[in-house]
Amino acid sequence: METIRQTVEVKSDRKLEMNLPDNLNPGLFEVVIVLQPIATDNTLTENSTEKQNLFGFLPQRVDPLEFQEQMRNEWND
Repeated sequence: METIRQTVEVKSDRKLEMNLPDNLNPGLFEVVIVLQPIATDNTLTENSTEKQNLFGFLPQRVDPLEFQEQMRNEWND
């Protein structure tokens, strides 16, 4: 499995076109598309954490450590 992350512009025709890496052999593949809007705010710097978090990452909904502790507490009850 290979993950390809690329920023694309969706135009009014709503068509998506992208080139795949040359090392990808022809064949059957399952493709999953995640659409994450990107802010166009020019105040974000090139290496800022805010900008990096916009590229395909889902917002954090739970604290992983807290979730793990809750699971363990359920097992111990």
